[in-house]
Amino acid sequence: MEEADRRQKHVKAIIFGAPGAGKGTYGSRLKEKLGVEVIATGDIFRELMKDNSELGKKVKGFVEKGLLVPDEVVVEILKQRLSDIPEGKGFILDGFPRTLEQAKTLEGITKIDVILLLDVPDQIIIERLSSRRICRNCGTVYNIRFLKPKVEGLCDKCGGPLYQRSDDNPEVITKRLQVYQEQTEPLLEYYKKKKLPIITATTKRIEQKPEPIVDELIEDLKKQKLA
Repeated sequence: MEEADRRQKHVKAIIFGAPGAGKGTYGSRLKEKLGVEVIATGDIFRELMKDNSELGKKVKGFVEKGLLVPDEVVVEILKQRLSDIPEGKGFILDGFPRTLEQAKTLEGITKIDVILLLDVPDQIIIERLSSRRICRNCGTVYNIRFLKPKVEGLCDKCGGPLYQRSDDNPEVITKRLQVYQEQTEPLLEYYKKKKLPIITATTKRIEQKPEPIVDELIEDLKKQKLA
């Protein structure tokens, strides 16, 4: 058991998939089950956007248009967050890398053990994102169609208010999917060539509950001796 716990805390993963594929939902659950940290660049950007700083305004301009934040900004933020993780504890990257250049830069920052790939059709993503709600305090993700909180508008975990992201509308979602397809999907081929393990979980229904997929991912991590 101690050896399993040690491996869980050390695993370094990227959770990979289109915007709205469920990276935040599955990442938060994997965090609890594996005892790792989750570094979600999207959440970091939204925190920056709240403080009305020059950097926050710059990030906001890109995010609200569905565009990628410039690499030099993302890398600087990522390095800081990685340095905050206690020694010997693993992590899951959510939202980075999104381009080949970012992937190459990441290699010089830290080692990655595995890719967790969420395979979700575009139609499901558009429907899912349009009904997504997020806790303003702790970042837990809900969906008002199939993953509702116990009390409407409030987080089950911390009681914080739920909100809808400004970029969760069909026009921006479509743009984000286009950016993903053009710039991010080639990362799969890149990591395949690197012979990095890629664990795939496929969603076929919009009402798919997250727990079975989380269990599936953990079982596959165990087969790779990473959990």
